[in-house]
Amino acid sequence: MSGYKHLFFDLDHTLWDFDSNAKDALTEIYTLFNLEEKKIVPFEDFYTQYLYHNNLLWDRYHKGFITSEELKWKRMWRTLLDFKLGDEKLARDISSTFLTILPVKKKLFPYTTEILDYLIAKDYTLHLITNGFEKVQWSKINNSGIDKYFTHVITSESSNSLKPKKQIFDYALQTAGATIKESIMLGDNLEADIQGAINAGMDCVFVNHINATTILRPTYTIKHLKELESIF
Repeated sequence: MSGYKHLFFDLDHTLWDFDSNAKDALTEIYTLFNLEEKKIVPFEDFYTQYLYHNNLLWDRYHKGFITSEELKWKRMWRTLLDFKLGDEKLARDISSTFLTILPVKKKLFPYTTEILDYLIAKDYTLHLITNGFEKVQWSKINNSGIDKYFTHVITSESSNSLKPKKQIFDYALQTAGATIKESIMLGDNLEADIQGAINAGMDCVFVNHINATTILRPTYTIKHLKELESIF
């Protein structure tokens, strides 16, 4: 079939179900910090606003406009501001607690372990390339039980670069001892994963869980992880 040997996966929103795990973690946060008493109601609005600001600030982080530390607490700060609560200390405290609770959550997208088992059985070498924070990402990987599948985990911190920059892909290839022709990137983020892979000259699979539209032309597009069996 394909001439691929090295498969580079994204983690959040591709294999690890960030939105579901974030909702579980924020449910605990909501109770721990008595946010209902602070008029941050209903919870669903709090969760929705967090996702909005998280996505917005991750985009700014990808583009180099803010630091990782700013991202961590300002997504909470902006969410609280939406509920007329301008409390920076509370935002920082929530952020710290959230980053302790979130990584122990274990929800993966359907068929994640099955497809990883399938790919390993077919002798593919699997790696991760993630813009997530080193300690947090390793905690997610270990707690969800998928650490055993990956030979290398390349983070933005370890590579000193960020997807979609070409440098992180070059670093990943060098770390894995892989060539561009035998490698493929698999991810959900159109800019970081797909445009990033295109920038690096690497084939890519757009893991389109949310049925997004795009003018980009990934090598392959799937809507469910099981569809990878038709590619590999």
